[in-house]
Amino acid sequence: MTTAVPRVVIAAPSSNAGKTSVTTGLIAALTARGLTVSPHKVGPDYIDPGYHGLAAGRPGRTLDPWLVGEDRIAPLFLHGARGADLAVVEGVMGLFDGASHPSVEPGFASTAHVAELLQAPVVLVVDAASQARSVAALVHGFATFDPGVRLGGVILNRVGTDRHEAILREALGTAGVPVVGAIRRLDQLHTPSRHLGLVPAAERSAEAVTTVARLGEVVADGVDLDAVLALARTAPPLDATPWDPADEVTPVPGRPRIAVAGGPAFTFGYAENAELLAAAGAEVVTVDPLRDDALPDGTAGLVIGGGFPEVYAAELSANETLRADVAALAARGAPIAAECAGLLYLARELDGVPMCGVLDVGTAMTPRLTLGYRAAVALSDSVLAPAGTRVRGHEFHRTHSDPVAGPAPAWQWSAAGPEGFVDDGVHASYLHLNWAGSPVVAERFVTACAETGALARSEPQHAHR
Repeated sequence: MTTAVPRVVIAAPSSNAGKTSVTTGLIAALTARGLTVSPHKVGPDYIDPGYHGLAAGRPGRTLDPWLVGEDRIAPLFLHGARGADLAVVEGVMGLFDGASHPSVEPGFASTAHVAELLQAPVVLVVDAASQARSVAALVHGFATFDPGVRLGGVILNRVGTDRHEAILREALGTAGVPVVGAIRRLDQLHTPSRHLGLVPAAERSAEAVTTVARLGEVVADGVDLDAVLALARTAPPLDATPWDPADEVTPVPGRPRIAVAGGPAFTFGYAENAELLAAAGAEVVTVDPLRDDALPDGTAGLVIGGGFPEVYAAELSANETLRADVAALAARGAPIAAECAGLLYLARELDGVPMCGVLDVGTAMTPRLTLGYRAAVALSDSVLAPAGTRVRGHEFHRTHSDPVAGPAPAWQWSAAGPEGFVDDGVHASYLHLNWAGSPVVAERFVTACAETGALARSEPQHAHR
């Protein structure tokens, strides 16, 4: 089937050009006009979609060919854009910068790659702070580098003065790409960052809401929104069917209750993961390890995604009743899937502060950033996958675990050796997965939760380990 959704991709020549601020402001400005905007982000990032979602009032979703495959990009896009008047897609890094992995061609999973898969026009955000006429050469190069990418407009960011703007516009008059906006330097809109990038919107609460609203005002003042809308409407209908999690999994009887960690300490998670759990028959509930003193009644399984537990280590440790509840759940053999921050929370300690003690592992912050795409193979049978299963994920952290793997490791993705921990129902690893790329993971996990939940209900409490 063909589906028409007006859409535009916001890209840049490089990182740090202001893509996130411009994209978030654009979404906020269009939403303020009364439009329903579907926000998307190229790549595996969790943080930028949080700001997009805050601006749009609906979940920000990622589009990553590495994690989910090229054939799912258009369907996932259409799924996220259901009921929207238009979609705004923020790119990653520079327009043509993609995955650096020997298994794929250069440019794979780049902004340009996703723009081509979506047949979407591109608006290039150019940091004009340190250039004048040279901007025309830069834009001309990006417009002609790949004929499969349609560069439909330029937004000049960090413009100094009226004279500076006039010089830039005059130069770009010969580049063949219209200027659809010019935004002045506004240092007061700086978004706080930390060791993994921007501070997640969920952690900044009222401050984040104020920042997003101000970004919307700035973009509305400096960008020709009508021109952006007109460009978005030039995107042709997509010959694809919206992704439906119900088509990816078979519902499991029993409706097991699965708790998913949330709150400020655990903000990293893909919306599709929870949707697949629900489609596979689970009742999905949220638990905030900073505030809730127990798991929800009847919890049969637990999913703990990524985030910043190192920032909240003292508060997480102080919640002793929930830590004990998580440890008891693991002791009963209930399925627990933990990624990165989840691994840290299940560990014996984090930076010397006691955690749940489910894993006999010490973890700590390090100065080294570990990130990148990973092609992994499961080394042990687990509640997520049988041994030998191949998946694509990504790694993104500044912490270290000692040991890096247990007697039954979770994955291996390089010659460096095994990684992660599989222990009874527990699967803990630094590897992040979007389950839309491997839906069987969700079905297998819900099945395990249903089985152990039924067993727990049939046994007297004293029989639990």
